[in-house]
Amino acid sequence: MTPIVRAVALLALSTSALVGLSSPAVGQNSRPQAVLPVDTIPAARDVPYPGTLRLAVDISDTARAVFHVRETIPVAGPGPITLLFPAWLPGDHAAEGEIDKLAGLKLTAGGQPIEWLRDPVDVHAFHLTVPAGATSVEASFDFVSANQRAQGAIVVSPDIVNLEWNHVALYPAGTYVRRIPVIASLTIPAGWKAATALRPTATRGNTLTFGEVTFDTLIDSPVFAGRYYRADDLGHGVTLNSFATSPRQLVIPPEVLAKHRAMVDQEVKTMGARHFDHYDFLNAISDQITGLGLEHHRSTQITTDPGYFTEFKDHLFDRNVFSHEFTHSWNGKFRRPVDLWTPDYRVPMRDSLLWVYEGQTQFWGYVVEARSGMSSKAEVLDMIGLIAAELDHEAGRTWRPIADTTNDEVIAQRHDKPWGSWQRAEDYYDEGLLIWIEADAIIRKGSGGKRGMDDFARAFFGVRDGDWGEVTYDRAEVVRTFNAITPYDWEGFFHRRIDQPSERAPLGGLEASGYTLRYTDQPSDASKALAKARKTEDFAYSLGFSVKDKKLTKVGWGSPAYDAALREGDEIVAVDGHAYHEDALNDAISDAQASKAPIRLIVKRGEEVRTAEIKWSGGRRYPHLVKTGHGDGPLDLLLEPR
Repeated sequence: MTPIVRAVALLALSTSALVGLSSPAVGQNSRPQAVLPVDTIPAARDVPYPGTLRLAVDISDTARAVFHVRETIPVAGPGPITLLFPAWLPGDHAAEGEIDKLAGLKLTAGGQPIEWLRDPVDVHAFHLTVPAGATSVEASFDFVSANQRAQGAIVVSPDIVNLEWNHVALYPAGTYVRRIPVIASLTIPAGWKAATALRPTATRGNTLTFGEVTFDTLIDSPVFAGRYYRADDLGHGVTLNSFATSPRQLVIPPEVLAKHRAMVDQEVKTMGARHFDHYDFLNAISDQITGLGLEHHRSTQITTDPGYFTEFKDHLFDRNVFSHEFTHSWNGKFRRPVDLWTPDYRVPMRDSLLWVYEGQTQFWGYVVEARSGMSSKAEVLDMIGLIAAELDHEAGRTWRPIADTTNDEVIAQRHDKPWGSWQRAEDYYDEGLLIWIEADAIIRKGSGGKRGMDDFARAFFGVRDGDWGEVTYDRAEVVRTFNAITPYDWEGFFHRRIDQPSERAPLGGLEASGYTLRYTDQPSDASKALAKARKTEDFAYSLGFSVKDKKLTKVGWGSPAYDAALREGDEIVAVDGHAYHEDALNDAISDAQASKAPIRLIVKRGEEVRTAEIKWSGGRRYPHLVKTGHGDGPLDLLLEPR
């Protein structure tokens, strides 16, 4: 082939290719190849960070609910670095860092601005290049907290502020957070007081400066600040710090304070060791900030309803949060599942052992609540009965095992669900409670009554007294510890209870203790208290729903209401021809029990109004945990004070 012929041939081939691009054959569409993201964020290494971070936070702008932040981050030299905003938060068990509320970010070095670029994949990361000669980077930004419920958790009110340091701190990528030292200062509104597990080393005006700690200790030490405050010594190095919207809410009757002291004493006796140098309950008595109970190693954030101290007898469902969150100092903070422990707040947490972390904490929370007298034994049994009944009526248990519900915090992030009883939620809490009650009964039977779950607590949590680091564990260690206490097929037990779906709730521990779940036409005191706390009317075990402000909530999958095509959010207009009110619905249930006729509701859904017929003639129905056996069973012994 001559050069000219070859050139013509190449031109023809090239032209053919261009024609192919501009005029694809029939049935052939363009198909790109993926350009996969490249992770340019340095992985954390267990090495000392070269320098101490300085963090100054001002939370005094309560009128706007904005926190102002200035931070100095030492650097080893020029070149690229990445700053991270905490994403995966301990205690939340999910990536719930509120990066959306960080605003006004400016970075400088030596007074000169530095350009930054947010990572296109991990939006919690900011890339920048440190200029030559710089020894530190200065960061300033605002945390614009929610001022309406739809925007997120309300953490600022006119009288109380809830500060979590993870909202107001950046940290350098590439180092374990336990190896990054930080000195923080906090400016609070004039005349206010603040409480935290951190200890101030200096106070100037309304600015507190805290001693140097590691970055993970800072993040684990939130602050409550408020206008009205009192502190009470509960013994064992534990302080109850209470904030309220008025001084009247801080009047604590001596017998109520004694119950909180007994709670601390019973917890320490149960575990057999302490894993804190000091511990601070941070309690906000307020309905102005978002309710929470969030554990930390040396403190806990709690909100209780107004009247918690002054009308203690009326606050049955506010009490358990104290013993539950205190238990977490041992279970979840000191002993931590190996897949939940991470070197920084970027590595995803895996929640496979939350049935131990949260489920056993739920168990000990109720046990200590009864042992200390925070609530009576009868009240605690009533609450356990409500839990057992709800789980036993949950249709979702037939397809979704407890092991899978440990993923729910990541999947749903506690959003409301359209069919909660079918989808299930974080049932590892309450079902975990029932599983550990059953485990206690097995141990007592296998040891002839000589051992119980207290022996597990001392063997698993009550070690290394005074150590407030972290000791990780896996499922195999849990099984080994149980076998060392009482030999049994514990692996098989946990496989059946945790890994497999089931038709019924795990009621074996209640039954072994001589208790039976029964239903009557009268609510228990706990049922009444729960309905009052939730501001609902409860028809869950008859018609299959609750009512709040005339609207249906918690409609049960497969219930009579479900069969009538009702769903959450439907508004009841009338019952059997009468305008809706609770008595009218109760009367209709009673009438249907005698007549066997359907209950007719007129319901409104959006702009649609229709009649729904509920076929139910079983009368009013409320759960009770009834003692049918004789003498003290395992559960009775478990709830006795130590």
